[in-house]
Amino acid sequence: MNVAEFLQRQAHQQPNAIAIAEPIKGRWRNRSLPLEKRYRCLTFQELDEFSSRLAAGLHTLEIEQGARLALMIPPSCEFISWVFALFKAGMVAVLIDPGMGGKNIINCLQRVETEGFIGISKVQAVRTILRNKFPTAKTNVTVGRRWFWGGPTSNKLRRTPLDNFELFKPEAADPAAIIFTTGSTGPPKGVHYCHQNFYHQVLQIQEQYQIEAGERDLPAFPLFGLFNAAMGVTTILPEMDPTKPALVTPQNIITPIQDWKVTQSFGSPALWETVGRYCSENDVTMPSLKRILSAGAPVPPRVLQRMRDAMASEGDMHTPYGATESLPVATISATEVLGETAAKTDAGHGTCVGANFSGIEWKVIEICDDELGDIEDTTEVGSGEIGELIVRGPVVTSHYVTHERETRLHKIKDGDSFWHRMGDVGYFDETGRFWFCGRKSHRVQLLQKTLFTIPTEAIINLHPRIYRSAVVKVDNQGVAEAAIVVECWPDSKTHSPADEQELFHELKQLASNNDLTSMITHFLVRDALPVDIRHNAKIFREQLSIWAQEKLGL
Repeated sequence: MNVAEFLQRQAHQQPNAIAIAEPIKGRWRNRSLPLEKRYRCLTFQELDEFSSRLAAGLHTLEIEQGARLALMIPPSCEFISWVFALFKAGMVAVLIDPGMGGKNIINCLQRVETEGFIGISKVQAVRTILRNKFPTAKTNVTVGRRWFWGGPTSNKLRRTPLDNFELFKPEAADPAAIIFTTGSTGPPKGVHYCHQNFYHQVLQIQEQYQIEAGERDLPAFPLFGLFNAAMGVTTILPEMDPTKPALVTPQNIITPIQDWKVTQSFGSPALWETVGRYCSENDVTMPSLKRILSAGAPVPPRVLQRMRDAMASEGDMHTPYGATESLPVATISATEVLGETAAKTDAGHGTCVGANFSGIEWKVIEICDDELGDIEDTTEVGSGEIGELIVRGPVVTSHYVTHERETRLHKIKDGDSFWHRMGDVGYFDETGRFWFCGRKSHRVQLLQKTLFTIPTEAIINLHPRIYRSAVVKVDNQGVAEAAIVVECWPDSKTHSPADEQELFHELKQLASNNDLTSMITHFLVRDALPVDIRHNAKIFREQLSIWAQEKLGL
């Protein structure tokens, strides 16, 4: 079940086809040059050989299989080569979002007791200075120029002979990676990925979206390059900061899609918000693009419509649903959303995430904030009733490496298998689709009623000046009350105290006319709501609750 076997297969079937194209700074925008002069390219054969040599090089360093190695390389040919190399060598890749901040990164690496670093020169310099924090990090490979520290370089390992090299043949449950959550719903947690998880992710994604070898994908999330190479799909890397998708330069996405005739692209809702608006305002189209994927948070219908208008007429946008601990779980198309579910979402019915993938079993159970040791301790709810979602299947990860209590809170035993608690609340409709109503931890429990974030905020977001909003709980002398914090569209921000009060008056009227929002007591405006690093879309409601409490002086 080693995903690297998929790459080997592609290297035999289409050895000279391009596997990865990486933009060369200063050149890639120059359309007078041929593409091969503007991008650094690796064929499937080269990617397979380079990753095998790197894996063989690791074996010469006498590292035990299963060693945890932090992979800290920007999105590039080098990054994808090293992911496959670690799989081939039987090592465990530790993957951390660089946007979570230095303090969180150091804490995460200490928690997993990293046994080495494979990183660019800057990473190795910092690691050397902070070496006392990582006493177990004995094997360190520099990608790029090695300065004042020891250890091999990536270039040296890439020259390792392949005479006696053998691909690691894992059991299904053998560890493959530790991927950290962003910390948008608590501290960043290290999710244990076994080889089975990656193997079935590739199969499920390829089957669901009918992805064919020979297609071209532009991924705005680096790890998608791994899936592409395994499926025989060419990866065209964009020039962007993956930690700030909302700030992407639209042309940096559009130009390579047009130049390479890209057929598929994956990005966060925040990225497509920016790109879609640019396409709409400048009448830009990408006719080769037949499939767009977006995940990480609900995708607004306006984004779906703009991207549908900009891509191939017969194409569609899809919004797979899942989490770092379990991906993919469900999916829905823009056609289905725009034609049916969007109107219900606006009316406060939640966001429909669609039907489950073929490899996923799911249930909606009564909401519980405590541990659930066994499936017998749960009670399923009926169709249309809001509860918490649990899932089971080969893509579902088994535990957190760094947080034992979180594992107990999120996993439910069922005989020899287990269910994962997604931490999301919602309900099944009569056709079996799941309607997402928000995070379980974000629900606002009042004395007489519980407010769920997505349905409640949808009503407030109907106001033409509101870009997005967040309902949070505040404490008023021991009584729980609901406050709504709004962020206006950039061209509709409040410009005076009187204007702000007028906006609040309109919002109060809007809220009072709907049962979902009539219990909201307080109204606040903020220039920008705090959002997660990875997708720039998940709102940090825990932070906003504290801020609202202080702002209101309660």
